[in-house]
Amino acid sequence: MLLNKLIKQVSLAIALMAGLLASAHAILPIEKLDSFKGAQAYLVQTKVLPMVDIEISIDAGDRYDPGSKSGLATVAGQLMNYGAKSERGFLNEAQIADEIADLGANLGVSVSGERAVMRIRTLSRKDLRDRAVLLASTMLSAPTYDAKILTREKQRMTTALLESETKPESVLDRRFRKSVYGNYPLANSPTVQSIANIGALDLQQFHKQFYRGDRMIVSIVGDVSKAEATEIVQSLLQRVPQSSGPGIAQLPEFERSPIEPLSQREITIPFDSQQAHIAMGMTAVTRSNPDYFPLLVGNYVLGGGGFVSRLMSEVREKRGLAYSVFSYFAPGKDAGIFQAGLQTKNDQAALALEVMSSTIAQFIADGPTLSELDAAKSNLVNGYSLRIDNNRKLLDNVSSIAWNDLPLDTMEVWTKQIEAVSLDQVKTAFQKYLAMDRMKIVVLGAKNQ
Repeated sequence: MLLNKLIKQVSLAIALMAGLLASAHAILPIEKLDSFKGAQAYLVQTKVLPMVDIEISIDAGDRYDPGSKSGLATVAGQLMNYGAKSERGFLNEAQIADEIADLGANLGVSVSGERAVMRIRTLSRKDLRDRAVLLASTMLSAPTYDAKILTREKQRMTTALLESETKPESVLDRRFRKSVYGNYPLANSPTVQSIANIGALDLQQFHKQFYRGDRMIVSIVGDVSKAEATEIVQSLLQRVPQSSGPGIAQLPEFERSPIEPLSQREITIPFDSQQAHIAMGMTAVTRSNPDYFPLLVGNYVLGGGGFVSRLMSEVREKRGLAYSVFSYFAPGKDAGIFQAGLQTKNDQAALALEVMSSTIAQFIADGPTLSELDAAKSNLVNGYSLRIDNNRKLLDNVSSIAWNDLPLDTMEVWTKQIEAVSLDQVKTAFQKYLAMDRMKIVVLGAKNQ
């Protein structure tokens, strides 16, 4: 009853203090904590809510999957929720779920191309916080990877994979990533066979190799002092080995998309769909690249600004070829891509692709106008508070800064960096990193005309 009362009080506080959070987060500094077990650790203190959000980023993403066992990193991460060995004995999935529910906390693991992420959200009251951290520590350091649960989850994943093959968005995404990333491991996607190849021993070996302190970054946001945050980090990682084991293969160099004739860059995939789904893009910059901000501002004009973007004007407003059209840069730590896309009627696919291509080509050649640039910068700057208006968003920013090795004052100077972008910088950056003869194109569902 006490826990339920506390949760209700926190919910009320969230509703009442949202405005205060936005202004407070804009000036809150990131503090670097002492390294522990080789892990980096960072803290943002905010006393507005009696809560704490914690993230452990692990350099153990899908890019480390063996080719024949694509999906291994994802399975290794997800099964950490389904059993672990504590100092007092084994915890099964029901016990883990019951403990999370009893704490009124959130605790889960997700895996992306570059990293695995464990997230914890709990009330900051010490007894509840300590229990949540202890549970997370157990899951992080000693997952059991039970063979029976693995069999069950593989069946579930196989069913989901087979279902995804009936969805045009999923098929397009897999083929587009394969086309853009080429030989880089992020090109690979799990298949029914690769999931079938994964065994419990594979999961144990993967965890032993990659879930080490020197591959981890801990980010903390919330109602804790620096001393308490240090204690949290040490409790989380107390049973985690410090350094990575041998045998981790080096990732190949992430290469720029090659210049190719259109016949080699465009893929058309027959698909029983009422609409054609089109994706266009190429390899691009990492988040730490100094040209990131000119590209971000420029893309707001090109296709990231919704109804005020060039692509929306040319494709939807002037010609009615699609309900929505977009473009974005997806920069990571070691790899990044540019992507544009839309959905349209099958018999309009060729025209829609032509309009999207010509609009992007013209923007690369000419860049934005001064009025477009000013409007984009104004919208980005004025909307910045929405990027940090609660603890979770703030944690996202802290985590990204730490993961991408960015300066700790990145949030404080973000708007200044946007405001400093010039027309020449946008034009130069787009011409440096994008080229139409490097763009990969995937068209799914279009009929031959």
